[in-house]
Amino acid sequence: MARLAVRNLTMQFPGVWALDDVSVEFATGEIHALIGENGAGKSTLLKVLSGIQLPTSGEVQIEGKTVALHSVKAAEHHGVAMVHQELNLIDTLTVAENICLGSEPNRIGLIDRSTMRSIAQEALAQLGAPIDPWTPVGDLPLASKQMIEIAKAVAQRAKFLILDEPTAVLAEAETIALMRLVHKLKDEGVGVIYVSHRLDEVCALADRVTVLRDGKVAAELDGAGQRDQIEPHNLANLMVGRELEDLFPPKITSHPDEVVLELDAVVLDGFPAPISLKVHAGEIVGLGGLIGSGRTEIAEGVIGMRHKVSGRLTAKDPAYVSEDRKGTGLHLSLELKENTSMANLNNYGTLTVDEGKQVSAAEAWIGKLGIRAPGPRVAVQSLSGGNQQKVSLAKWLDTNPRLLILDEPTRGVDIGAKSEIYQLVHELAANGMGCLVISSEMNELIGLCDRVLVLRERRLMGELRGEDVTESNIMMLAAGVGASGVA
Repeated sequence: MARLAVRNLTMQFPGVWALDDVSVEFATGEIHALIGENGAGKSTLLKVLSGIQLPTSGEVQIEGKTVALHSVKAAEHHGVAMVHQELNLIDTLTVAENICLGSEPNRIGLIDRSTMRSIAQEALAQLGAPIDPWTPVGDLPLASKQMIEIAKAVAQRAKFLILDEPTAVLAEAETIALMRLVHKLKDEGVGVIYVSHRLDEVCALADRVTVLRDGKVAAELDGAGQRDQIEPHNLANLMVGRELEDLFPPKITSHPDEVVLELDAVVLDGFPAPISLKVHAGEIVGLGGLIGSGRTEIAEGVIGMRHKVSGRLTAKDPAYVSEDRKGTGLHLSLELKENTSMANLNNYGTLTVDEGKQVSAAEAWIGKLGIRAPGPRVAVQSLSGGNQQKVSLAKWLDTNPRLLILDEPTRGVDIGAKSEIYQLVHELAANGMGCLVISSEMNELIGLCDRVLVLRERRLMGELRGEDVTESNIMMLAAGVGASGVA
């Protein structure tokens, strides 16, 4: 059993201790979960282990010997590979070329494309991902791209594999396949370092759990002797450092008659049948279904990004918070004040932008949404995932919408930030805003939404209300079993 360890690791940035005297040990043949709120130090620790950053002080050890992981290649040389939460693929290359990038097989000085295909096929087969190795990556959906990222790491045959939020964009079947692979890798002697905000996954997989909080090790739990403590509620409390109350606020039971969104027999480009639905002011409506079922495409149709072939569509002052906050939701290199104002620039001047007004508005959003940031002039890319999501929300709330469409609003967000976002959505609805929530997380649809509409293959299969909003009922409709009326 090989050991990978960090000893007394410290990472200091200007004004911030990202890691403070952290010591953790990982072993081969073991699934070791690393959890914590956004900003707890997880990403920094992973960057040290994968050779992206050198620590301010402390050591990385393999088999008790100090090693210098001064680059990604150095980490891979020592048997450490990482699958990042953010995709790191080249869209213009094929799947096989991406999987073998940097380690291309060659014969007499030329790339051996036959061997490259075999390597890619083997890695994809382990994941249960039926993807053609010669498909350009740019032609694939987000979930398939995530599987390719994982296949890249699997193909390296690393001793230690770091998986950072690996299931964030995966459908249920793909998640099950990944979890099988994680167990298989463990049985083959690989040490898996598993990072996820999905605590049910952590509890199902982990042999050991390390909790980080404020840059320090808050708890270490061994599944052999502390299995009863590796359960979601306890882990959530350890992450936030206090007793976490119910995630979801009480549901709103009555709503105004005003309709803020109506699709009346609307056929969108690429949809085989008309869609009819309504969202009232003060209502939180969920849109469920498997990845690829058409949920995001409906949102795109509402805001004009997808062509409406026929039917009547009415939306009152809509705003759309994209599922891909890093790709389409935010400009990461720009400052917080620029991001929060960019959807409403007419309000900040005519010929030039009134920077003072931008700063004041950004400061107000920092206070209203509890954005943890040094100030309005900080680059958004320096913020944690949960705080980036709040900036994305502020950007659209600044337009004063009547209808807010939230696409995967808590993807990659820690349990504390999730609770804050749920409370915010509840408050917006209580103040009369209509909210349409697209989510792949069953508990989010069940706990947050007043009713849930379920899609399958771009068809609206039915609606669930009240006590009928259950995981089994949502899955039955998503699988095409049964149907209910849609209002």
